[in-house]
Amino acid sequence: MEELIAKRYIKALKNSSDIKSMANMTIIFKTLSESFQDTKFIQVMNSTDVSNEQKLEILLASVKSVKSETVDSLIKLLVENDRINIIPALAEGMRKDATNTSKVYNGVVYSDTDIDKKIMKDLSSGLSKKFDSNISLKFIKDNFDGIKVNVEDLGIEINFSKSRINSQIIEHIAKAI
Repeated sequence: MEELIAKRYIKALKNSSDIKSMANMTIIFKTLSESFQDTKFIQVMNSTDVSNEQKLEILLASVKSVKSETVDSLIKLLVENDRINIIPALAEGMRKDATNTSKVYNGVVYSDTDIDKKIMKDLSSGLSKKFDSNISLKFIKDNFDGIKVNVEDLGIEINFSKSRINSQIIEHIAKAI
């Protein structure tokens, strides 16, 4: 639900801002959303003992140094509508939107065996061409029996399991006999 509400705010921001402003707001809201990982901060923001004016003062003080009327107005609107808790969803939505706009994605390759840097580079360039984007991949050694490539923001997950390939080969041979 929060993501849907955040998308509406993001759409309105995109319509009234340029790419550079959106990138700056993304950084601001990402930093602001990190405050929501602190339990004391969440308690203050969810407390009925703290007035909306006090919550607004806290949030505006945290972004005062950026001197952005758009950010201040958005925070005022969120406080007015009791939607302070969507700030993390708003930050994540803005990050995804910026990623989609710039077409620069990060992915992860999982495998139980080390993968050569040249192969990683080839995988990255192949996926980049296929999806008309700039995709950089990072290797993480894992107990996955094969290779798994995951680019979450693009919704891509490709995996080659050694055991699955072996069973398919056996099935194919059994059918041929």
